[in-house]
Amino acid sequence: MRFTIMARRRFFVDAVDGSSAVLSGDDARHLGQVLRAETGQLYELSDNRSVYLAEIEAVRKDGIRFRVVEELALAPPPVHITLLLALIKFDRFEWAIEKATELGVETIVPVETERSEKGLRAAAAKRLERWRKIARESSQQARRARLPEILPPVGFAEAAGGAASFSCFLEEQPGAGPLFCALPASRQPFDTVRLLTGPEGGWTDAERAGARTAGWTAVSLGSNILRAETAAVAAVAVLTGAWLKPASVDSFVSRPLS
Repeated sequence: MRFTIMARRRFFVDAVDGSSAVLSGDDARHLGQVLRAETGQLYELSDNRSVYLAEIEAVRKDGIRFRVVEELALAPPPVHITLLLALIKFDRFEWAIEKATELGVETIVPVETERSEKGLRAAAAKRLERWRKIARESSQQARRARLPEILPPVGFAEAAGGAASFSCFLEEQPGAGPLFCALPASRQPFDTVRLLTGPEGGWTDAERAGARTAGWTAVSLGSNILRAETAAVAAVAVLTGAWLKPASVDSFVSRPLS
């Protein structure tokens, strides 16, 4: 016997007006033309605040109109993560945005470091809308309730400022302790975490000193040399998993695999 669990597709809309909402643009074309949407079908909609179960009322060329059936309960995020991601080649940077979004990162900040390629910061400012579109598509695929915020690029000094429950930066040089061992012993769902990841050429000594002076903890993912985007996503996965609360054994239902 096989068990198949299919989650409803989720889409982001600009607004939910009372009991109705309209999906437009590329998402509407995908739903209407690729998924062959029909009246009466149920989908989930998010207005970037709440999530609703909604029924298709009309499929039109200019958009798809929904009737809201009910508001759905949302589980709180295990942790609020800000990823300060050093600017790297844009194809790899965009891959990191996609995967970090799937993993639940709430804020992504492009960071210009001393070893970032020249001109990336200026070019990055022109790519914000593209990156937000990537994050939107990834959020819908991951069934997120809210979109991550992707901020304009900043310099290293600005990135190192601010405060959080826990701030760490990835360090490839010997001496940094394992990321998991550096985590605070007491972790709560409302904690804020900042993760700073470096460029392909690594940190300069001045940047290392600046991060430590600002209160950041140097952490390592092991002895293997990882690409910048791989390291960022791996670290986010560790952080997210560390804040997850174990479910009760009673909440698991044994099902045969085949």
